[in-house]
Amino acid sequence: MKKFLLLVPLAAGLAACQNTTDQNVATGALTGAAVGAIASDDGDKLEGAVLGGAAGAAVGGLVSAANQPRQCTYRYPSGYTYVAACP
Repeated sequence: MKKFLLLVPLAAGLAACQNTTDQNVATGALTGAAVGAIASDDGDKLEGAVLGGAAGAAVGGLVSAANQPRQCTYRYPSGYTYVAACP
């Protein structure tokens, strides 16, 4: 059963072709909740899952932000603006 709980978030994360921020956060939360529930004592499974899910969501968000290229907004003197990768 424990192995199944660890495989569910992994399968959910691999289910899509492209990773978006929401997918990374959700995968992190599911993985964290599964690990938190497994690692906690018998009486504290829910608490471990909640804390693990929160920590996993935070890590998933940080990983997603680190993988995104930085985008800058540039403006011509004429007023035209465009978004491109930062130097």
